[in-house]
Amino acid sequence: MQNDKLVNYLHLHFIVFIWGFTAVLGDLITIKAVPLVWFRMLLGSIFVFIFIIISKGRLKVSFKSLLIFASIGLLIAFHWLAFFKAIKVSNVSITLAMMSTGAFFTSFLEPIFFKRKIINYEVLFGLIVIVGLYIIFRVESTHLTGILFALLSSFLGALFSIFNGMIVKKHNAALISFYELLFGVVFVTIFIFSTDGFSPSFFDLSNLDWIYIIILSSICTAYAFIAAVHIMKWISPYTLMLTTNMEPVYGILLALLILGDKEYMHPTFYLGALIILMTVIVNGIIKTRKKD
Repeated sequence: MQNDKLVNYLHLHFIVFIWGFTAVLGDLITIKAVPLVWFRMLLGSIFVFIFIIISKGRLKVSFKSLLIFASIGLLIAFHWLAFFKAIKVSNVSITLAMMSTGAFFTSFLEPIFFKRKIINYEVLFGLIVIVGLYIIFRVESTHLTGILFALLSSFLGALFSIFNGMIVKKHNAALISFYELLFGVVFVTIFIFSTDGFSPSFFDLSNLDWIYIIILSSICTAYAFIAAVHIMKWISPYTLMLTTNMEPVYGILLALLILGDKEYMHPTFYLGALIILMTVIVNGIIKTRKKD
């Protein structure tokens, strides 16, 4: 039993490491954000579909559930579009630092959807996060567009996490993932048709881009999502929360190692990012202990 916990704890770190690598792949892939998200969601839905078939899962759901999946799929599509757009116009470090604010968007959105009071310490922590953001804004004002897109992505990510949390008890995680990715593809396809449309050049990717996109859609999307749900049987919420908050750390370190000079930021940037990250971790520790 202890062995199972250790194996799954290491597995969790590997998954978080993969999530951190997602942003690096977004920078390495040379196509723009819209086609990148389209390929990711299309291939991701295919990989999840294959998993469902192999595991003999069910695909039948009610029309009402399909409407819910469609709404969340739209949110996920916009979330990823903003995420990869942020990477393209700034860099991985800026994007991941801003994505750390997701937990605080969730803290202030939960009272709206779950009709609970805002907790005093959440307001305090929210103000501390604003201080961290202000420090980053001051020293990295040239990346303003990327910062705003990343904050938008973080907000949308918090929204779809809340909505997914409301339906995950009723449906299988793989089933939810399949339909949300599928509807996301539909919405991005409609967007593409309403703008430039599909052209031969849309599918004319380099061999390296195809390799990166397949890794992104299979390992970083389908596998990571399903595996994260699976290990929750052995990992406590406290451990899960602490480990997940390592994503921006892993991602920024990977970006420095793989992408080099373009990822080196002003030292004050790392101070602001550290303030945000530590506040998120402390907030998570307090919440988990209160639940325990």
